[in-house]
Amino acid sequence: MRKIKTAVFGTGFVGRVHVEGIRRLGNVELAAIAEQGDERAKKFAAEVGVERSAGDYRTLLDDKEIQAVHICTPNFLHFPMAKAALEAGKHVVCEKPLATSVAEAEEMVKLARAKNLANCTNHNLRYYPMVQHLRRIREAGELGDILCVQGTYSQDWLLYDTDWNWRIDSKDGGKLRVFGDLGTHWCDMIQHVTGLQITALCADLQTFHKTRKRPKGAIETFAGKTLKPEDYEVVPVDTEDFAAIMIRLGDRARGAFTVSQVSAGRKNGLSIEVYGTKGSAAWAQERPDELWLGQRNSPNQVMIKDPSLMAEKARSYADLPGGHSEGYDDTFKQIFRRFYRTVEDRSAPAEYPQFSDGLHEMRICEKVLESSTKHAWVDVPSTKTESAAS
Repeated sequence: MRKIKTAVFGTGFVGRVHVEGIRRLGNVELAAIAEQGDERAKKFAAEVGVERSAGDYRTLLDDKEIQAVHICTPNFLHFPMAKAALEAGKHVVCEKPLATSVAEAEEMVKLARAKNLANCTNHNLRYYPMVQHLRRIREAGELGDILCVQGTYSQDWLLYDTDWNWRIDSKDGGKLRVFGDLGTHWCDMIQHVTGLQITALCADLQTFHKTRKRPKGAIETFAGKTLKPEDYEVVPVDTEDFAAIMIRLGDRARGAFTVSQVSAGRKNGLSIEVYGTKGSAAWAQERPDELWLGQRNSPNQVMIKDPSLMAEKARSYADLPGGHSEGYDDTFKQIFRRFYRTVEDRSAPAEYPQFSDGLHEMRICEKVLESSTKHAWVDVPSTKTESAAS
């Protein structure tokens, strides 16, 4: 079997997760690693057992054998890297948020469509088995008409003013930090499971640490807790630590959620609650194999992941039998599997979020900033996506 050759751009936390996810597919070969600087690229490539590395990603785009690339870099590099890769005829998986502006995202969508290349915005969190089951029971009408949604995506890794990451600097991460990083995931998931688009919102953003102590050397995401006082320099902060959002979904449904990187004890606390006219459901990422199902006139249930008991269309998202947990790293395997199916066969349906989905998230980000500035409700433009949203 001739394998599809791919390359990963970026060697931080999520780049490493992409490497591991790619290697679980079987029909894809990780051919090269790219990072800024030859030494950093070589070091990471050696750690993960990849022979080829590049200190400039553009040198890999000339290789006709490399058919696809994964962009796992700071946000400001997403657009130029994706544009160059698409122009070179490469299929692209890009981390979220897709870009740092709506204009960039629109150009990425147009270029991918013009080139007829597979394009994926990596909203991998859709791919937990119980999230897929929730979506399918909603489609089957078991929850009735959706009335309201609630939830949060809370972490604590930027709680202290000595905590630092490239996302804090708007030049690297964009104007929104916690919403761009976490809020886009929450919004994508709630729209995915309800089948409704966010049509309006009211946002309140807060920066608790107006200044932070930035390490004098580079550190990886979620690292940096052991540095000493002399290792820092004080810098102003222009991105938010927390956001509270009220939303309208479709014509009728309403909701509210928070996103935070300063919530002590919450390591990766994504949760969604969906309430309908017939029943409700709740799911939390830190307990991914459980789905709470609520009823008005009968006992509530906690369903444990078991493919044999799941909705038929959700079963292919669970590779292991009941009692065998499937978590964060498995979501990457699932989304990559579906992406590379369309790389092999361009007529296959795109059962994953595409750049058009990422564009919709960028429009939501733009409106979050506008709402917070105006202290008012704002409408969110509709985006018709080509994705099957699986």
